[in-house]
Amino acid sequence: MNTENTITKMNTFQLDGQYFYFLFGFLETEPEAETADEDDDNEEDDTEVKDENGVLVLTDANFDTFVADKDTVLLEFYAPWCGHCKQFIPEYEKIAKTLKENDPPIPVAKIDATVATEVAGKYEVSGFPTIKILKKGQPVEYDGSRTEEEIVARVKEISHPDWIPPAEATIVLTKDNFDEVVDNADIILVEFYAPWCGHCKQLAPEYEKAAQELGKRTPAILLAKVDATKENELGSKYGVTGFPTMKIFRKGKAFDYNGPRERYGIVDYMIEQAGPPSKQIQAVKQVQEFLRDGDDVVIIGVFNGEGDQAYQLYQDAANNLREDYKFHHTFSSEIVNFLKVSPRQLVVMQPEKFHSKYEPKKHILDFKDSTTDADVKEHVTKHALPLVGHRKTSNDNKRYAKRPLVVVYYSVDFSFDYRTATQYWRSKILDVAKDFPEYTFAIANEEDYASELKDLGLSDSGEEVNAAILDAGGKKYAKEPEEFDSDALREFVVAFKKGKIAPILKSQPVPKNNKGPVKVVVGKTFDQIVMDPKYDALIEFYAPWCGHCKSLEPVYNDLGKKYQSEGSVVIAKMDASANDIPSDKYKVEGFPTIYFAPKTDKQNPIKFQGANRDLEGLSKFVEEHASKPKTKEEL
Repeated sequence: MNTENTITKMNTFQLDGQYFYFLFGFLETEPEAETADEDDDNEEDDTEVKDENGVLVLTDANFDTFVADKDTVLLEFYAPWCGHCKQFIPEYEKIAKTLKENDPPIPVAKIDATVATEVAGKYEVSGFPTIKILKKGQPVEYDGSRTEEEIVARVKEISHPDWIPPAEATIVLTKDNFDEVVDNADIILVEFYAPWCGHCKQLAPEYEKAAQELGKRTPAILLAKVDATKENELGSKYGVTGFPTMKIFRKGKAFDYNGPRERYGIVDYMIEQAGPPSKQIQAVKQVQEFLRDGDDVVIIGVFNGEGDQAYQLYQDAANNLREDYKFHHTFSSEIVNFLKVSPRQLVVMQPEKFHSKYEPKKHILDFKDSTTDADVKEHVTKHALPLVGHRKTSNDNKRYAKRPLVVVYYSVDFSFDYRTATQYWRSKILDVAKDFPEYTFAIANEEDYASELKDLGLSDSGEEVNAAILDAGGKKYAKEPEEFDSDALREFVVAFKKGKIAPILKSQPVPKNNKGPVKVVVGKTFDQIVMDPKYDALIEFYAPWCGHCKSLEPVYNDLGKKYQSEGSVVIAKMDASANDIPSDKYKVEGFPTIYFAPKTDKQNPIKFQGANRDLEGLSKFVEEHASKPKTKEEL
C-alpha cells in the first residue's frame, strides 16, 4: 500500500503515540522511519511538569529547568510507603491552593525521593517528609509544624523581596582565631568536618539549628566548626582521624563529645554539659540518703576548698566521666568525720543493699601531686560496681556493657517486704562471684528481661531462678534449668570458662532455596556465608519495618544481579531484628548497616559510610575492596 498516496483519503486516529489509518476495514501503522520525530516528542515529555490536585510533580528530568527562573518554590520530598507523607497529602494540597492564590502565585511541588534520587541526594534528604523552601535556587530549611497556617506564613515571609537569610550561628574557626575563641569560652562545642563527608553534610543543618537555639541562652553556649581538610594542624593536634569529630572545650581544655547528632539532642546534651560536673553536698544527711536509698555508686571528693589544686583536678576528671557517673564533692568537716576520711581524698562507695563480707565498704584514692585525671578515672571505673550488682534496663548500657557478664534472673525486689528473699539468692551468687574476679556478676528482674530470657530459651524453664552468661561478640550461654544453688552456678561458670558450653543463637530457619542474586543470611548460616574465606562478602543488616531498607531493596537486588556471575563476591542480607550476629566485629546501631567482609580478613570488616546508597555507589565500594576488581562494566 502506498501510504503517502492514501493518507488524504483516509481518516486517522492516534493511540499510544502511533498513527493508524482506516480503509475498508483494514488497519495499517505508519512506517517506523516516519514516526521517529514522534518518538522524539515523546521522550521530551519526561520534562513535562504534571499537576496533581494543584501540587506540581517534579523529577530528576524536569527539576532544574522548572526551578531555574522561580523566585520561591515550596518543595516536599516524600516516599510512597511513608505513613506521615500519606497523612500530609490533604494538608499539602490545601497549602498548594492557598499559595496559588497568592500575589504573585508561589508554586508548590512534590518529589518522590525514592525515584528522583539525584535531586534528593543534592538536597541531602534523609527522612520523610522533608520540606524545603527554595529562594532563588538556594534551599532554606523548614523545621516548623506541618500545618497549612505555619507553612504558608513561612513561605510568604521568605518570598518577600526584602527577605535575606539569617547569619549563620555556627562560628567558623581557623588556625588564626581558634585559640582566641576556644580559650575564652567557658564551654564551646567544636565540630571538625570535611566538606566531602556525607555524615558531615547530614549533620550540618541539625548543628546549625542547635547553634541558633543555644545562642539564645543566657549565657550563650557556642557551637563552632573547623574544616579539618584545610586546618590540618588543628585536626592533628586534637587527634582527628574521622569525620565528623566533635569536641567540647572548657577554657581551652578538650573533652570528647559523646552526645546525639540531631538538633534537640545536641541542645539538651550541651545544656547538661554546661552545668557543673560535680554537685556540692553540705550535710551528713545527704550522704546517709545516698547510702540508704541509692541504686548506684556513690562518688564524693573531699577537699579543703575550691582553691585546692586537687579539687580542680577532680573537676576535670568529672567532666570526662560526667555522662556515666554522678559526682559530688564536699568541704564539710562533719562529712569528713562521718566518712572517716581526710581532705584531698576521693571516696567511692556502694549503697548499703550491695554491701557484702567479701568487699570493703569504701575505696579511697589519695590526691598527691603526681595524681592525674587518668588515675581518678581508673579509681572510679574500677570500683563502680559491687561484687554482685543489680542489672536494669536503665543502667544496662553504662554499667553492664563489659563481657563476660554472668546474669542470674529471678524476682528481684529490694523493697522492704521482698528484700530478704532478694538477698537470699544474691548471697548464693556472691559465694561464686568472689572466686571469679575476671567476670562481672549481676542479678536481674526476670520481668525486665523477658525477651532476653525468651532468646535464651529459659522463658518456660519452670525454675524460680535462671542463669546465663553473655559473652563478647553477642554470644549467649544458658544454664540448664535445675534447682539453683551456689554449686550449680559455680559448675556453670567453670564449664563456660573451659569452653564446654555451646552458645545459644537466635536464628530464623535456614532458607530451603537460597539461589537468588542476594543470599539470605540467618544466625545459623552467618559463619558459613559471610565468614567463608573463599569469598568476599557484602552484607546488609536490615529490619523489615525500616523505610530506608525498603527503599534500598530494589537497588540491592540489582547489585546482587550484577555480581551474581562473579564467583568470588557474595552479596548478602540479614534481618538483624530476628537473628543474632555471631561476631562483635559487625556492630549494628541503625538500619540499614552495610559491611564488606574481605575474604583475607573477615575479622576486620569495612563499614559502608558513603552518602549515595545507589547502584553506582555500592558497586564502587565493592570494587574498591574486592580481592578481584571489576566484574561487568554495565550497571
